[in-house]
Amino acid sequence: MPDQDFSAWKAYYPTVMFLVGFDLGRSDGMLSGFTEWLVTRKGEETSLNWTALVLEETFPDAEIRHWGSLDKKQERRAVDCLFSLLLEFLAE
Repeated sequence: MPDQDFSAWKAYYPTVMFLVGFDLGRSDGMLSGFTEWLVTRKGEETSLNWTALVLEETFPDAEIRHWGSLDKKQERRAVDCLFSLLLEFLAE
């Protein structure tokens, strides 16, 4: 997949909230199965939801699981990873 430019989406929390609201408006249709897909991709069981799993994938060695601990550069990186994962999930 070619690199995507998601530079308009700069902060992780507002991006997540937009996607959650969009999904709710579509009767939970777009993100249905996204958490399970991420868990399968990770290859181990977890009780984390997709917002934390995306952060784990973005920063695998940092143990960052909450957006409150991200600096601006990390937020942009997390948003880019989120959209890349979401596009991959939706393409399947």
